[in-house]
Amino acid sequence: MGNSGSAVKVCTDHQGGINWLSLSPDGQRLLTGSEDGTARLWSTADSQCRGHLQGHESYITFCHLENEAAFTCSADHTIRKWDVVTGQCLAIYRGHTSIVNRILVAKDYLFSGSYDRTARCWSVDKEKQIQEFRGHRNCVLTLAHYSSRDVLEEEEEEEEQEEKVSRDLLVTGSTDCTVKVWELFSGSTDYTIRTWNIVTGEQLKVFKEHQGSVICLELVNRHLYSGSADRTVKCWFVDTGERIQTYKAHKHSVSTLKYHAGILFTGSGDACARAFNSRSGVLQKIFRGHKFIINCIQIHNELLYTASHDGTLRIWDIRGICKRNKRRLKKERSVQGRSSQKGSLSRLFNNKVGCMIQQENGEHEAVELM
Repeated sequence: MGNSGSAVKVCTDHQGGINWLSLSPDGQRLLTGSEDGTARLWSTADSQCRGHLQGHESYITFCHLENEAAFTCSADHTIRKWDVVTGQCLAIYRGHTSIVNRILVAKDYLFSGSYDRTARCWSVDKEKQIQEFRGHRNCVLTLAHYSSRDVLEEEEEEEEQEEKVSRDLLVTGSTDCTVKVWELFSGSTDYTIRTWNIVTGEQLKVFKEHQGSVICLELVNRHLYSGSADRTVKCWFVDTGERIQTYKAHKHSVSTLKYHAGILFTGSGDACARAFNSRSGVLQKIFRGHKFIINCIQIHNELLYTASHDGTLRIWDIRGICKRNKRRLKKERSVQGRSSQKGSLSRLFNNKVGCMIQQENGEHEAVELM
């Protein structure tokens, strides 16, 4: 394990700490939300600031970027939607009674978590609250969205779609040290039912192994990664709630995390970012340079972006670690393939031997199973 060296670039436009960083789906823009009460849009092509979003009455806690719209939430208890081209505020979502910590956009819905101990669901277009989720004993710090449609097996997808029913789940993490999974809505996989008609808010599961506040979540296929104030990240099977891996080595709270190509990247209150082998949990690299807590990380074109409370956005080259990880994965698949081939040959041999059939004339015939 080695150090990363210096960052490729350091951006210092904000006048306060950067609390969050979001990447647009098309990879062309980055959005940062800051303690200075503003958000900034950046081009990933040249890392230059291309927009300045102003309007919140207090600091911005979190931001989310789509290709054509940006969303920010704030200590002023509101959420705002912005036009990424003009910088105009398009909508304001009001209802929370305390600081809004997190937002998440999925389909036509906006989800939010707050210090008021609730998570809420909003209609993006109508600026209207649809559902309120209560159950945490303390503030809701983080959110993640999961759809069973994302992990349907290939053979299931080939069946009649109108017969298949999928679930959409909201996962919340709180300072009460728990992760809760809520069933939001269900409908046919051809989207013929409007999901707002059957929103339930029913609580499904609670994961309780963390010893500190659950600060950040990442959902990848059937795996849920949770970062905590207990200085660890844990990996769980979403369907069963079984904990399958714990990632240690942080010297302070785990404030943010991101999965990329078999590598789990984390940001911490110790001002360092780290890269772990997601399967084994082994620490592979430490990224040093920030002066304060790293609040968010993003990855694009094998560049790692880290945003910190020190007010800077740092960009790191991760081509080396990604290349090594790809070689490792290729080697593992090769070993697994040879092992599988040996097992198949062994089973074939055993089948042939076991299928020797006694004929009436006392002779044996080898019967091959095709």
